[in-house]
Amino acid sequence: MASRSAGLPTGAGTFQPLRHRSGTLRDRLHGYTKQTLGAGGSLNDAVSLPQGESCAGWVAVHAIDFYNDVSTIWAVMAEDPYLDSFRPGEGFPSGVEYRWSEGTGRDATTVSVSAPVYIEKVLQWIADQINDETKFPDDDDEAEALRVFQTPQFAALCGQIFRRLFRVYGIIYSSFFGTLEALQMAPHLNTCFKHFMFFCTEFGLLPEREMEPLEVLVKPIRKQYHLSKGK
Repeated sequence: MASRSAGLPTGAGTFQPLRHRSGTLRDRLHGYTKQTLGAGGSLNDAVSLPQGESCAGWVAVHAIDFYNDVSTIWAVMAEDPYLDSFRPGEGFPSGVEYRWSEGTGRDATTVSVSAPVYIEKVLQWIADQINDETKFPDDDDEAEALRVFQTPQFAALCGQIFRRLFRVYGIIYSSFFGTLEALQMAPHLNTCFKHFMFFCTEFGLLPEREMEPLEVLVKPIRKQYHLSKGK
C-alpha cells in the first residue's frame, strides 16, 4: 500500500464550507433555496430561477452551495486509509480516467492521478476560484457582482466547476458508495446528487458526453425532472 505522502496531501478532506457574506447578492440568492427547501418545497421550485433575478448570479451561488455539499460528503471519508490503496488512473467510473491539468496555455500538462487525489485537487481548485474576489465577488456592490457574473469568462469558469463536481460525484458513486452506505450517509449523498442534477438539467450545464459514465444514475433523475415539469 502506498504511503499517504505519496498519495493524498497532508490535511486531505479538511475543506471548510464557503459562506456568503450577510447582505450581499450571493447571500440573498442563497436565501431563496434555503427558504424553499426549509419550507418543504420541491426540488423543482428550489432550482427554478426566482422572478426578476439574474440567471448568472443564480448559477454562481449554486456553484458555491454544491461545492459545500460535495466537500462535506468527502470530508466524512477523506481520512480513510483505504484511499491510499489507489494507484494513478484507478478509482474512476468504468471506462474513464479523469486526468488533472496543471498550468495554463503552452505550459499546461496533464497528470495521471488516483481518484482520491483527483477529488482533492478539484475541491482545492474550486475553493481557490470561489475565494478569489475578482472571480466570485461577495461585497455590497450588486451591480459590480452582476457585471462579473455575466461575463463569458465567468460562464466558462462555472461550466468547468459544474463538470468537475459531476466527476467527483461519479468517483464517489463508483468507488466509495459502499463506504458511505456503511456510514449511513447514502441518503444524504443521493439527495445532494439529485438536487445537483435537477439544477444542471434546468440550466443545461452538463454536456451529454460528460454524463455517460453515470447514465444508470442520471437517466432516472432526469426522467423524474422532466415528468415533474410536465415535459
